Amino acid sequence: MTASSSAAKALSAPWSRTGTVLVARTDNAGDVLLAGPAIRAVANHAARVVVLAGPNGQAAAELLPGVDQVIRWRTPWIDPAPPPLTGEHAARLIEAVRRVAPRQALILTSFHQSALPLAALLRLAGVPRIAAISNDYPGSLLDVRHTVDEEVDVPEAERMLALARAAGFELPPGDDGRLAVRHPLPPVGHLTGPAGYVVVHPGASVPARAWPADHCERAVRHLAAAGYRVVVTGTPGETALTARVAGSHAVDLGGRTSLAELAGVLAGAEAVVVANTGPAHLAAAVATPVVSLFAPTVPAARWAPYGVAVTLLGDQHAPCRGSRAQVCPVAGHPCLSSVTPAQVVDAVRRLAAPQDWVEEGEDEEDTVRRLTVKEEAS
Repeated sequence: MTASSSAAKALSAPWSRTGTVLVARTDNAGDVLLAGPAIRAVANHAARVVVLAGPNGQAAAELLPGVDQVIRWRTPWIDPAPPPLTGEHAARLIEAVRRVAPRQALILTSFHQSALPLAALLRLAGVPRIAAISNDYPGSLLDVRHTVDEEVDVPEAERMLALARAAGFELPPGDDGRLAVRHPLPPVGHLTGPAGYVVVHPGASVPARAWPADHCERAVRHLAAAGYRVVVTGTPGETALTARVAGSHAVDLGGRTSLAELAGVLAGAEAVVVANTGPAHLAAAVATPVVSLFAPTVPAARWAPYGVAVTLLGDQHAPCRGSRAQVCPVAGHPCLSSVTPAQVVDAVRRLAAPQDWVEEGEDEEDTVRRLTVKEEAS
């Protein structure tokens, strides 16, 4: 990454390190969790940190260390269900920002998003200093314009932290820059039993990123047959899916946890099986290894779980690569349907504590055949 001359100038004459700083990341929970290291860098210097988040990211923002307040606003150019940009809608944001009176603002975005519309509204709200990544000419909208080579895939957490550094904010000594959430987390033993289980999260924020439900169901049966306790998680809108996947072989927590409670569930797991969706980043934030069922519609180098042990499964060279599709454009969803339940169980075995999975002298086909017989007999 390279900073523009304006960013270099900001580093030679740092912003005031007191007062309130607004940090904006207005899309989904996973995006907000990935902003955590950048937010901690800001909190290391600011008297107060206010996060501007969308409705899908508010709960994640409230979990982040260093956050003092969250403003919720649905962003018309980012939200997946965007409202119209009206004078009334813009005025609500402007008034909310004026009430907290930030001296500075950082606008955190992904490589395909523009920071400039929000920068314009923050100018109207009276924010005197604004920093963002922008390869487009910002005119008077930005005080620190950080430019990056978007042809290079950089992990999103590092990309956002680079902007914070360009604006003069550094992580405190001893902070390793990984994802994190506030502790203590809510107790969840009454939901999961003792720690040491495997979590399977079958849902995804968009269909193109989801592992087929029948594959999830078979993987749960295989994991149970291999001796693992399995917990299936999901949102309130995914209860039919989680009930199907859990069956009689796993604990079904679909729709039964808040985001903070889900963090507690993931923290007690030996491994988490999940697609490229918010709980993958939540697992990383509680330092739990991830079996990542990753559709290549976005680059894994940017969006794979960050800072934890990860086994990445899925054809990263499938025809959908880089399409950012929400619904799979290829018949049969081959990038993920090609991943077998046996591969997932093997990945869990390698990441989690050893279980009685492979017997001496077995190859993978023998193991799968044995587990299939065991699960059908149970």
